[in-house]
Amino acid sequence: MKDYDNCRPKILVVGDLMIDHYLWGKTERISPEAPVPVIDVSQETEVLGGAGNVVNNLVALGAEVEVASVIGADADGERLERMLEALGVGTSALLKDSGRTTTRKSRVIASHQQVIRFDSETRQSVTAESEAKLLERIGRLLDEGVDTVLISDYGKGVLTEGVTQGVIGLAKERGVRVVVDPKGRDYSKYRGATAITPNKKEASEATGIAIVDEASLRKAGFQLKEELELERAIITLSEEGMAIFGEEMRVIPTVAKEVYDVTGAGDTVIATLGYVRACGGSIDEAARIANAAAAVVVGKLGSATATWDEIIAYEKALHESTTDHRIKSREELAETVRHLKKEGRKIVFTNGCFDILHLGHVKYLQKAASFGDVLIVGLNSDDSVRRLKGSDRPVNPEYDRAYLLAALEVVDYVTIFDEDTPYELIRIVEPDILVKGGDYAGKEVVGSDIAKEVRLVDFVEGRSTTATIEKMRKEQQ
Repeated sequence: MKDYDNCRPKILVVGDLMIDHYLWGKTERISPEAPVPVIDVSQETEVLGGAGNVVNNLVALGAEVEVASVIGADADGERLERMLEALGVGTSALLKDSGRTTTRKSRVIASHQQVIRFDSETRQSVTAESEAKLLERIGRLLDEGVDTVLISDYGKGVLTEGVTQGVIGLAKERGVRVVVDPKGRDYSKYRGATAITPNKKEASEATGIAIVDEASLRKAGFQLKEELELERAIITLSEEGMAIFGEEMRVIPTVAKEVYDVTGAGDTVIATLGYVRACGGSIDEAARIANAAAAVVVGKLGSATATWDEIIAYEKALHESTTDHRIKSREELAETVRHLKKEGRKIVFTNGCFDILHLGHVKYLQKAASFGDVLIVGLNSDDSVRRLKGSDRPVNPEYDRAYLLAALEVVDYVTIFDEDTPYELIRIVEPDILVKGGDYAGKEVVGSDIAKEVRLVDFVEGRSTTATIEKMRKEQQ
């Protein structure tokens, strides 16, 4: 992959800005007042949403970003502007209108499931006065130098036909590429853009063609390209990748490993496409990288972003054994844990020698995994096992033991530690749940001062590595 993370293009995002507000918690009871769940809120977060999520993705990739939009002259508008400025985003084309309400979407998430969403917003078109002011400021930004314009339409009234056609016209006069993430059924206001990026459902609605196979996909894509006078039409196909319509149709495939939430995947696609193209990448290269970036974000909860490190790791993992990818060095594990915690995932940690994997081990790990979202296993190195068990152990070398553990469906990550205890590893992970065997009842558990909770799991009677080795020795006598 080209060294895109050292490129710093200047990209202008025009569209509907909003605040995504999340209330995170869990539910274990029903309200006595009505048959509804009671959510015990443990965390509250606010992030940029709508076109702001395109901004977030561009910043994560390393772009210099300017925004152009109209928001309300209200408390949420002030908060939104501060969030943009904190990211280092230019706001000279951010207008405030006292007649509008800044869009705010509040979502309640319980046990990683969205329970309800409530919105506060204005959806009417911006005034003619705001249109004129916005285009004047956009023209000024384009004169100062912009590599690419991304139009992110969320149907909240900023991207009127006048604004959209005005932006496309101003950009074309200066030879600047315009990529559009469209909204609605009537795409005529996007005529003349460089490219648009609807998903399959949106493209079906806009063209009136039910996309059910390759033939209908081809027909819809070329219809969009020709009717809107585009350089290219790009239809995103979820887990199937995306189809690009230029002189011919090409499908760029992708593979998403785990899908937790598709929120914001379209924002990631347009941001990555715009970024890579602005850095001189080909359309095929841009599509491939955008696919990888989208695959990263759908593995996270809520509107999310993908960094270059994550994109590179994802593409690397596609060409490696999935099992090997689960075996992490201590440094890799620290970075993985940081991302998991940012996503609000509940981390479970346990450790052991796991020499000669048997039924007892598997049942123990299955129970441990049931306590949270991600199970991390610390594995004693060969030297560590020898110090603990004697010079004739382990029977299986550390890589073999790590690979077998990583191949288990219930295990998410394995890391090898060389110390006599996993204390330093636990300090890095800081797990929500620390799991040990039932034989630790009444004993001090290493790392209990770090983990939020310690749980003990009884072993399966009669199943142990020591017993297996003894049985083998007797049979050989």
